This record gives sequence, structure tokens and C-alpha cells, in this order.
Amino acid sequence: MNNGSHNLVEIDPEKLGGTPVFRGTRVPIQNLFDCLETGESIDDFLRQFPTVDREQVMAVLEESKEQLLVGYEIAA
Repeated sequence: MNNGSHNLVEIDPEKLGGTPVFRGTRVPIQNLFDCLETGESIDDFLRQFPTVDREQVMAVLEESKEQLLVGYEIAA
């Protein structure tokens, strides 16, 4: 992820053994993708993990999209 991701993701060995989490929470980023993969909505995710806000979710999804598209632009 680019430098903007440093405001989105926190990796701390003292917090869940270094698993990437939403900054300021103990919620792994992977939980968002797991919820979406099983057909849950962003609202469902936010209800399950109230310490994460919608702006954080949207920023992580946007960053992920940008990283994916950059990979395709380089290959093109």
C-alpha cells in the first residue's frame, strides 16, 4: 500500500501479533474482506465491528482498488 495506507493500517507486534488492523482498533483488515466474501454488506461489517468507521472501510477498499489497478497498468 502507498504512504496513505499508513493512516489506515496499523501493524504492531504487541497488537494481535502484528496482524494488520484498522488503525486505532484491534479489528484485522482481513475481517472486512472475509465479511464481503461471504456476502455481508459494509453495514453488516460496521455493526459487527463498531470501533471501525465507514470512512476507514471505504479508504481501505479504495487503497486496495488502487493497488490492484496499478498492477494492471504496469502490465499493460
